Amino acid sequence: MFKQIPSDWHVIITDIKSSTAAVNAGLYENVNLIATGSIVAVLNTAFKANITVPFFFGGDGATFIVPPRIVDGVMKSLLKYKNNTSENFKIDLRVGIVPVAEIYARGHNLQMCKFASAETFSIPIVLGDGLAYAEKLIKGEDYLLSGHDTVSDEIDLSGMQCRWDKIEPPENSEEIVTLIVIAQDYGQQADVFSKVIHHLDQIYGSPEKRQPISVSKLIFRTSFNSLGQEMKHRLGKIKLFELVKSWFINIYGYIYFRTDRGKKYLKQLVEMSDTLVIDGRINTVITGTAKQRLALAQVLNQLEKNNEILYAFYVSGESVMSCYVRDLEDDHIHFVDGADGGYTRAAGILKQKISHKFNVE
Repeated sequence: MFKQIPSDWHVIITDIKSSTAAVNAGLYENVNLIATGSIVAVLNTAFKANITVPFFFGGDGATFIVPPRIVDGVMKSLLKYKNNTSENFKIDLRVGIVPVAEIYARGHNLQMCKFASAETFSIPIVLGDGLAYAEKLIKGEDYLLSGHDTVSDEIDLSGMQCRWDKIEPPENSEEIVTLIVIAQDYGQQADVFSKVIHHLDQIYGSPEKRQPISVSKLIFRTSFNSLGQEMKHRLGKIKLFELVKSWFINIYGYIYFRTDRGKKYLKQLVEMSDTLVIDGRINTVITGTAKQRLALAQVLNQLEKNNEILYAFYVSGESVMSCYVRDLEDDHIHFVDGADGGYTRAAGILKQKISHKFNVE
């Protein structure tokens, strides 16, 4: 079912520099919002061109695979967003681009298919080490972005929302686990990832059972402070009229979510939560008990001992969610991370494991 990505497409990556330090300083909500904003900027550009773009949320950034027709528009929008992020939050958002042709020329591979996890929600799945190569290139100290120095005057972040408070685990669950797994041999990714998903199914149950988001635990937040942060991301500054308008819309949300249409939206929200990302590695946010986590660690440790995988996870008491809502019927996506910067913290642990392995071996 997997097809090679066309060589005239481009891999574009956004990444917050020193994200671990930002998370440690308590700025994990800003980190998540900035990552979400980069996705919204790209998806709005693609929407205007009537194109669907594969993307992968990573907590402190995102990865996109973009066709040539919209590459310039996407880069202009992201560079404008990078400038806004630097001015408003004093955070450095890296933006980089690598042609797929170059990835192939360097001997790396990129294959993709589409997986429908619900009636109205599907995710791209990538195998190969192409995205890992592009990420390493873009995060390198000597990476130089060239040929995309014209910054757009406008940036469209419409639909970007962060209206939900921290979300406690569903009933009968105790914790949130943010897990990252890579295959030690890229040629064995499919088999290794199948094993990991199988163990998740055995220990935690079906994807629905390990879903960290549940309607009963959603708390709609209306504080001016949280709305103001969201507005700074969207508009670059806080506008009083827009702030009051957003506050009234949120108040209306309490009424809307009690209607049949509102209840349908909340049900879809759970189904359309982006809790599993496979972009050459497994990134997932799940919920369960401490006993289940210990059982998972045991099987993952064995797979690691067998030189099949390297993995890391971060445990938190809540999850966080940011959203892209084009309309309330069937065009909305919800990006989930463990609280306190789950993906960023897990990635930091995994980075140490990779470094140690290379130093030892």
